[in-house]
Amino acid sequence: MPGFGDIVQKAFYLGVGLASYAGEKAGGKLAEVRSQAQKLADEMVAKGEMTTDEARRFVEDMMKQVQHPQASVETPEKTAPSEPRRIEILEEDEEPTAKNTPPENVDKLRQQVLELQEELKRLQRD
Repeated sequence: MPGFGDIVQKAFYLGVGLASYAGEKAGGKLAEVRSQAQKLADEMVAKGEMTTDEARRFVEDMMKQVQHPQASVETPEKTAPSEPRRIEILEEDEEPTAKNTPPENVDKLRQQVLELQEELKRLQRD
């Protein structure tokens, strides 16, 4: 029966082997993507659709996107909320639910709303 040390050693070597194999596969895929992007850029330069500097930047951008796919996906998720912000509309006789809102600010805001409503009515009549 093999000892515990032998099992740990074999597990370690298995992990190192898998990591090495995955690295080789990833390197091969990156090289393949780079060659395809370069080929596409060369075709576009030949057709006059792109300059050589633009082609170089195009290939570099493609490689960055392949190597770091999370960076291009993060931005839209952070800017777009999953649902609209909820707004609570209070009637004149209702009290606000927030306990820490000073009453004088609430009174000022209510007065401003009333003034704006009056101005809106006046503008609609004109």
